[in-house]
Amino acid sequence: MKNSTMKRILYLMLVALCMSFTACHRTEVCSPDGRLAVRFGLAADGVPQYEVVRDGKTVIEPSSLGFELADMSLRAGFRLCDSRQSSHDETWETVWGEERLIRDRHNELIVSLEHESGVKMNIIFRAFNDGFAFCYDFPEQERDSIVIMSEHSSYCWAQEPQVWSIPWRTEYYEALWSKAAASACDTACSPVTLELADGGFAFMHEAALTDYPAQNYTFNGLEMGTYLTPWQSGVAAYKATPFMTPWRFVILTDNLPDLVASRIMLNLNEPCAIEDPSWIRPMKFIGIWWGMHQGSMTWYAGPIHGATTENMKRYMDFAAQNGIQAVLAEGWNVGWDGWSTWDDTKHFEFTTPYPDWDMDELARYSDSVGVEIVGHHETGGNAAHYESVLDEAYAYYQAHGVHAVKTGYVYPIITTVDGKQFNRSQSGVRHYRKVIETAARYHICIDNHEPVMPTGLQRTWPNLMSQEGVRGQEWNAWAKDGGSPCEHVTVLPFTRFMAGPVDYTPGVFNFENPIIPDTRVHSTLANQLGLFVVFYSPLQMACDLPENYRKRPEAFRFIHDVPCDWEHSRLLSGVIGDYVVMARQERGGDDWYVGGITDEQARETDVVLDFLDKGASYKAVIYRDGALADWERNPYSLIIEEQEVTEGDTLHMAMGAGGGFAIQLVKQ
Repeated sequence: MKNSTMKRILYLMLVALCMSFTACHRTEVCSPDGRLAVRFGLAADGVPQYEVVRDGKTVIEPSSLGFELADMSLRAGFRLCDSRQSSHDETWETVWGEERLIRDRHNELIVSLEHESGVKMNIIFRAFNDGFAFCYDFPEQERDSIVIMSEHSSYCWAQEPQVWSIPWRTEYYEALWSKAAASACDTACSPVTLELADGGFAFMHEAALTDYPAQNYTFNGLEMGTYLTPWQSGVAAYKATPFMTPWRFVILTDNLPDLVASRIMLNLNEPCAIEDPSWIRPMKFIGIWWGMHQGSMTWYAGPIHGATTENMKRYMDFAAQNGIQAVLAEGWNVGWDGWSTWDDTKHFEFTTPYPDWDMDELARYSDSVGVEIVGHHETGGNAAHYESVLDEAYAYYQAHGVHAVKTGYVYPIITTVDGKQFNRSQSGVRHYRKVIETAARYHICIDNHEPVMPTGLQRTWPNLMSQEGVRGQEWNAWAKDGGSPCEHVTVLPFTRFMAGPVDYTPGVFNFENPIIPDTRVHSTLANQLGLFVVFYSPLQMACDLPENYRKRPEAFRFIHDVPCDWEHSRLLSGVIGDYVVMARQERGGDDWYVGGITDEQARETDVVLDFLDKGASYKAVIYRDGALADWERNPYSLIIEEQEVTEGDTLHMAMGAGGGFAIQLVKQ
């Protein structure tokens, strides 16, 4: 005990020494509500440092900032040349999203530094009511380029948090999230979600990732550091001045509803770059897809080929009859035969259909039934070839009336124009950005699979509508571990979904698969319906086969009715890894929708309808687990009932193991 106390005293003395700034070396910026302060200063040796105080208590202790370059260190030796502050308050309208209107209110501090070598560097801090952010700005200067080997942004937590994370080398980010004390964590992908020692919560990520490697987090006791995804050469980034890095941000809230409601990431991105985005439309779709994952269809041509003209028309007819706006078809183009064993000399043909797929006829049929085609481009990780034919491929789709494309990069290290690189490296990030901007010129929206983790670029380029980057529903069709546990979907709203929309593909109505019998979806039917509200995507796929939906038309009615674009969204209640209850209001409408899901534990919860309009009456259409519903033994037990409710009423909901509920609230 005595040794521990002495070490703590010595540590505090060291911190005090490092932060013993003179008046001209220390400055701070506070949040608009005054609860949060970010304090910046230079230590005695010219080390840039910051600390964060919230409600008078230190949350992040003095933490260093800087870089290691190929030819010098930018971790010390700085002098403070200038500092200036400003305030910002605006409300902007989203093209689509969880909220129609978003308020961006923050105070900003810019500190201008000069290194002893002559390199000039600004650090920009922004303080929001619900967190803070910072980025590095290298202005125009005599030195016109730098080679970054590592970034030394750090976060020294005053008290040890519990961290929800996935390992940084996880392929495509498709892992189960786990919780551990910070001191027990290994290098993790960004983002991470923290349960703080004082009962609050934090979410850490980056915003506006452009021409820079994606960040990861390292752990050393209570200190978290930054690890940039490198080029294969070991270099982190090649940059020409002037340039700004992506924003590093931390959301800090007292509770989970406020954490989920934060829009810091979007506010750190630039406004919409598309002059007229009216062609970008959220929609629900089904697809020739689930059968391939279950083994009843193939991507390549043959006796059970999925993407045939005849099968596509069958799917489109079902969509037209059931209010579904589009149909995805994977495997229509030449190249799927043996593609997983290809080398870089082979590639997919993005304008050459298999003989049993008639694109011209399907384009005509699409117009006649009023159902769009969602295109598909699997690259097999050959991003360089894809870049070389982007214009040709998108012009082909545009000519056939296709305005949304699902892209894929199923290979751990993709082949970019710079050779084989991590998809999250600077080279990979450049590729994905080129795809988005090229697609916009052809009025094509992107649903990116095997992506770099999203960072809010949808504000600037709203044709980037949805992405994967998650262990999605497909794992429940073939995973050797039997499928994702019930807990998985109750973790994602507080982790991966905080980074942006996810193409998780909910909506399984059939829980048996004789072809791969040891794997299944760990949920009830009511849980699958609840996911359409809990999980957000403006391109929302109902993944199951039309024949399975036809067997349960009463349950499919909710998928028909539920929107995928929202006016307001709010988390009503939840515990990370246990359960989630989410409410959302239809964009431009009066109706609300509520979704609830639980883990492997059956539980009961109250849904307080205090968000409804006062004095109004609503018809509540409730889809809930039956009394004996259970994901493993009785997943199909579903009760549908109606009742009249008003603002302030409470609905008591019971969820079975792996269960849930969905509620449609129609204003009368």
